[in-house]
Amino acid sequence: MKHGKKYNDSRKLIDSLKLYDPEEAVALVKQTGKAKFDETIELSIRLGVDPRHADQQVRGTVVLPHGTGKKVKVLVFAKGDKAKEAEAAGADYVGEADLVAKIQSENWFDFDVCVATPDMMGTIGRIARLLGPKGLMPNPKSGTVTMDLTKAINEIKAGKVEYRVDKTAIVHCPIGKCSFDDEKLAENMKALMDAVIKAKPATAKGTYIKSLYMSSTMGPSIKVNSLKF
Repeated sequence: MKHGKKYNDSRKLIDSLKLYDPEEAVALVKQTGKAKFDETIELSIRLGVDPRHADQQVRGTVVLPHGTGKKVKVLVFAKGDKAKEAEAAGADYVGEADLVAKIQSENWFDFDVCVATPDMMGTIGRIARLLGPKGLMPNPKSGTVTMDLTKAINEIKAGKVEYRVDKTAIVHCPIGKCSFDDEKLAENMKALMDAVIKAKPATAKGTYIKSLYMSSTMGPSIKVNSLKF
């Protein structure tokens, strides 16, 4: 696979045989982010689980201490007093059947997270096949199906992220931007790693964290020493 000059220059900064301590990796990944935009920094965590088994699924949420650096648009499906609560809490869009119709007819997805009260799930079910593939379907496990809309919206706006193991047993999750201070990125990384380690399934055998890599949106990956967490 051919890469551009900036990518190749960044790759020269990385010792592919070295296992970097978290603080070293944070400083290095910021050097490799050479794009003209503020690149997102992401962790890729390979786990010693078999995602084919329901009892070895790793999924959860964590509020990053310093957020992700992205302004998150929140859509809330609610009605009555709950709709008013969502608006007061700072939701970007609030509605019920009207928003369902808008998504169906206009293929409209100008939002990043979808939250709903339990009584709205029947209505939302009509667009589950549209929301699901985009990772937007509200789910009790991720805290996006709830009656406490104020808490849910505040956490999402503050930097709540969802992590979930994929079919290849890898968790991909953003921890901030290249513009973040080293200390903030390190603290976000620790918060995510602590959450993933705490979520270890009881049935998982052997080494749980098999490998850990950090990368910027357009940059090469850096291998991080997972034993430091």
